[in-house]
Amino acid sequence: MPNARGATVEFRDVTKQYADQVAVDGLSFTVPAGKICILVGPSGSGKTTSLKMVNRLIEPTSGAILIDGTDVLQEDPVQLRRRIGYVIQQVGLFPHQTIEENVGTVPRLLGWPKDRIRSRSIELLALVGLDPKRYAARYPAQLSGGERQRAGVARALAADPPVMLMDEPFGAVDPIVRDRLQAELLRIQRDQGTTVLFVTHDIDEAIRLGDRIAIMKDGKLVQYAPPGELLAHPANEFVAQFVGSDRGLKRLGLLTAGGADLDSGIERAGVDPRAPELKASTTLRDALALMLERGVQQAPVVDDNDGRYLGVLTLAKISKMLGSQA
Repeated sequence: MPNARGATVEFRDVTKQYADQVAVDGLSFTVPAGKICILVGPSGSGKTTSLKMVNRLIEPTSGAILIDGTDVLQEDPVQLRRRIGYVIQQVGLFPHQTIEENVGTVPRLLGWPKDRIRSRSIELLALVGLDPKRYAARYPAQLSGGERQRAGVARALAADPPVMLMDEPFGAVDPIVRDRLQAELLRIQRDQGTTVLFVTHDIDEAIRLGDRIAIMKDGKLVQYAPPGELLAHPANEFVAQFVGSDRGLKRLGLLTAGGADLDSGIERAGVDPRAPELKASTTLRDALALMLERGVQQAPVVDDNDGRYLGVLTLAKISKMLGSQA
């Protein structure tokens, strides 16, 4: 579980205007501490501009952005950036420094003792799945794209920032590596409790990673909600089209068999022996696929830890949920 080390981030009527073009228009929403917020939308929607205003790589024209109640515009921008992690698609590692030196960049700028910097760098390399014995002394050119992204995440976390900004960080890697990096991010974020603002154009990535999703269009916020709510109740036709016609199936991927309305009145022995045994943590999407593959109408659900029988999940219950998303 997140340890709530992250900070609350709040946008208050934030606007960014370039001459006669409004890139971000009256943006207002709050990201709770220790949560992942995904900014998603088509190209030109203002999501990257919004992200870069948090650490003042882009200055807002008006409005306020607060981190734990403090307006970032009242802070020194250099000091602000040193306490906010930042990960971009091309990573931006320094090519002539070792991976360990890269990870220790911000702590070095903050004047940490050498032993503490080394200890933190080694700790973080292990955290992101890069064995320090193999990778600490290597240079960026000696790493794969996925490994460089991991090193970039480690560098962003080095000074234990309350907020981390990620701008399409996994967009340049292949789908298999991307899937692994997404899983690593979720694991690391749960462990560290950092508040994450993450830009993507991929709605599936947004649904998988986000505690909150901000859908943007033409510089405006169209809808801000948890993934399940977004899929169940899109605010308008644009959101419905953006999340896709299969939004019902996507929502089933967020729900689990253990959280469903199980029929506890059916004895375990009375269930079709062909039925797959479902763990409580099995997503309803996976449960549906398994039940259809076996050609059964119901399946027993058991506790992940002790195997205790919890009840029966039926195709009718899953179908009812799918039908409610039409």
